[in-house]
Amino acid sequence: MRKNCLLCGVGGQGVVLASKLIAYAALDKGMFVRTTETIGMAQRGGSVVSHVRMGEEIHSPMIPKGQADVILAFEPAEAVRSLPYLREGGMLIVNRKAVKPVTATLGGGQYDGHEMLDFLKKKVDNLLIMDGEAVCRQAGSAKVLNVALLGAAAASGALDISIPDMEVEIKKKVKPQFVELNQKALALGAAIAGAQRKADGTKTEVR
Repeated sequence: MRKNCLLCGVGGQGVVLASKLIAYAALDKGMFVRTTETIGMAQRGGSVVSHVRMGEEIHSPMIPKGQADVILAFEPAEAVRSLPYLREGGMLIVNRKAVKPVTATLGGGQYDGHEMLDFLKKKVDNLLIMDGEAVCRQAGSAKVLNVALLGAAAASGALDISIPDMEVEIKKKVKPQFVELNQKALALGAAIAGAQRKADGTKTEVR
């Protein structure tokens, strides 16, 4: 059995930490893991994509296009950019808030993410749109979006990694003073996935 998870966002959103938490959780479950990241030129604001492959007989850390079981997208445009990696029937969890890319900032272009979300709604059957800003406000920090997305993914069953598995890794890898905060974000993300399961259909936007 194999699971492929692709995480995408921009610099400063915690994409790499989230991928490491998934990888460590998989390792603790006895799974073989390969990971890799591609990071844009801008340390903050540039594209960041992380591949996490878990299971047996994994020869390359890069997920082939059309074979990602789940994509965690921290930003709508990055979700669209990474969409070719999603397998048919795979799950896409995306943060609703747009982050203006460096190119648009320099060029003065307008971008709010709405067109990207509309496109995703048409193209992806198994889609969860998360209001990351609201989740972060509830958690009490703007820096826990990554863990909230992990909570949604774990609770959905898309990762084959449970919420308790992720709680263990948070305790191990996060500084003690931030463990409670991150566990709260994990629970909030899990609650969003639970709300999706109760809703009719799979194209769900939780505010």
